[in-house]
Amino acid sequence: MDRPAGCRAQLGEAPNGVGAYARPAMVVGLAFIATAVATLFAQATLVRMTRLHRPQDRAWTIALAFVALASAALATGASTGWDNGTFRVFYLLGAIVSVPWLALGSLYLLMPIAMARRVEGVLVLFSGLATGVMLAAPMHPVHGTAIPVGKHAFGVLPRVLAGVGNGLGATVIIVGALISAWRYGRDRTESGNARRAGANVLIALGTIVLSSGGLIQGIAGKDGAFVVSLAVGITVIYVGFLVAASTPSGRGSPVGVPTEVP
Repeated sequence: MDRPAGCRAQLGEAPNGVGAYARPAMVVGLAFIATAVATLFAQATLVRMTRLHRPQDRAWTIALAFVALASAALATGASTGWDNGTFRVFYLLGAIVSVPWLALGSLYLLMPIAMARRVEGVLVLFSGLATGVMLAAPMHPVHGTAIPVGKHAFGVLPRVLAGVGNGLGATVIIVGALISAWRYGRDRTESGNARRAGANVLIALGTIVLSSGGLIQGIAGKDGAFVVSLAVGITVIYVGFLVAASTPSGRGSPVGVPTEVP
């Protein structure tokens, strides 16, 4: 027996029963693409971490593993329907902790290593706090295949953590990448500097696109725009990483700045 229109709408299906307006193939497909790209990216930084034993590679590997798991949770929720557990994982890893750990990799390149290690200690505490909050925070039940909006599911504290983590993390990544691009753009004496400058512009652009998705989702609740920003943003950052890694004397880092820069 067919469900009434109100029930279909609650489950995320179009009133005419033809398809799901909150579960188009594009949303599910792009979520899986984001999962694949983030996984490949994490694998690349893991290989560098095991070979070079650099703290920035460790930070990027952790961050990209978070992005891959968050994207997998998104793909699961958008394809089979959200539940509270899936959304908690998605919100914690995707909205709160992934961008700060990406930013930590940039800080290891842009400040003295001792100072960056202190920042990492604070970030570990922040991540532990965020995990505890997300496990215990009261939550309105979520269902259907439309991507839930954080302000409709959680109270103030989880959303504050997401705002602080994403805002500060994205600012660090963007400013660090632009500073590095400016430095390399000015110095044309070393081979590959122009390519590294372009790579940093790509990293900054990808971070802006990636960060804009949460803003779009929070204000307009547009699933398609959100998942496009996720897939495109992580892909552009990955391309920037590959471009930087392919440069002569690229030092094997996305922004190509040595760790001893003060």
